[in-house]
Amino acid sequence: MVARLVIAAPSSGAGKTTVATGLMAAFAGRGLAVSPHKVGPDYIDPGYHALATGRPGRNLDAYMCGTGLVAPLFLHGSRGCDLAVVEGVMGLYDGAADQGELASTAQVAKLLKAPVVLVVDASSQSRSVAALVHGFASWDPEVRIGGVILNKVATDRHEHLLREALGESGVPVLGVLRRAPAVATPSRHLGLVPVAERQAAAVEAVAAQAEQVLAGCDLEALLALARSALELHAEAWS
Repeated sequence: MVARLVIAAPSSGAGKTTVATGLMAAFAGRGLAVSPHKVGPDYIDPGYHALATGRPGRNLDAYMCGTGLVAPLFLHGSRGCDLAVVEGVMGLYDGAADQGELASTAQVAKLLKAPVVLVVDASSQSRSVAALVHGFASWDPEVRIGGVILNKVATDRHEHLLREALGESGVPVLGVLRRAPAVATPSRHLGLVPVAERQAAAVEAVAAQAEQVLAGCDLEALLALARSALELHAEAWS
């Protein structure tokens, strides 16, 4: 059984790609074989994932492939790896329009029986972060929020306030990332600028993301969480 994590967020723009790519690169840098995945049909983020891991970035799209193929495709792509990191899409519970949870990150996490790490943009809040995390953790009992990574934290005082508030939520803080322009990836109307259009800069950005994650996240706790994923069974993929 491959250890696995789903990296999600309350909304787009919270820093999912930065955190997911940084984690992939950080774990790969420790000698782990990391299998990168992306929820949905996105073709841009997997390019950054491939830079981080040295392996093809793979999509998990329950809308186009059907829910029954998500687990087999995942198991096929992660075969022989130590760890799989799955980057979500949009907000955790956002799926296909007018079709409930279909193709949402939450649905894919449930299909993979994988714990979720919620990336929260904490730049404009303090105690309210606990209400936000509590809401996401309790919305669907089948979705297991295993921890939170706080992004865009301003100061030590800001971090203290956030940790104090989350101390009563029951959801552990697994990382705190400061604002860091060096790790930003330029965007346009379709999303991030593809790796092929900024190869050298993309390599530098992925390296910076790995350094930020190494400095601010508890990799041992994240790895332990990934290893706590439930047994996943699916029909053999050939």
